[in-house]
Amino acid sequence: MSDPREPTHLSRPAAYPERRWPMAAAVITSAVLTLLLPDDLRLGPRWALPLVEGLLLVALVSADPVRISRRSARLRGVAIALVCVMAVGAFWSTVRLIDDLIHGGKETGSASALLLAGGSVWTSTVIVFSLLYFELDSGGPAARAHHMPRTPALAFPQHLSPELSATHWHPRYVDYLYLGFTNSTAFSPTDVMPLAAWAKIAMTVQSVISLAILGLVIARAVNVLV
Repeated sequence: MSDPREPTHLSRPAAYPERRWPMAAAVITSAVLTLLLPDDLRLGPRWALPLVEGLLLVALVSADPVRISRRSARLRGVAIALVCVMAVGAFWSTVRLIDDLIHGGKETGSASALLLAGGSVWTSTVIVFSLLYFELDSGGPAARAHHMPRTPALAFPQHLSPELSATHWHPRYVDYLYLGFTNSTAFSPTDVMPLAAWAKIAMTVQSVISLAILGLVIARAVNVLV
């Protein structure tokens, strides 16, 4: 006989699971961008971070391949570890890029090389923060597939205006990717409001990082062209 105290939703299959491939495609894109970075902007050997990210991604896909529906503490730990590895790499690249812009580096003498390197670092940060929001909001994608809480950490327009949303709507990775992109270009919340403290801190940090990258890279590129 089952324990009546055990939450019943844990044993039910996910009603609206999300497909795995958008999240996997984002990780692969980030790994490719890491491979294309100049050596002085990359943490460790060229293959190191992409290899670690690839192994963690394979572990996730193997355990929960087509749709993200399996609620497991181990899988959630692997997913968060993957985001942390990507975040460390993106933060390192950002710091190195800013240092090169201030003190002069190999890629800062060419506008095209600088824009390519800066664009790669900026895009990587967008992907990293989108995955961070994706994994932390409302307990992660598997938890959202089973049950959307009444008070999410990030309030999307569909939350604020339920009459505009479809039945049983919940955010998917593309929504978090859009959030990461708009926060990196507007340097502030646009249509998604952070409710939890961690979300406000994360969006603030992302805005500061994006402002530093875009401002310094564009200013340096214009200076080189002139």
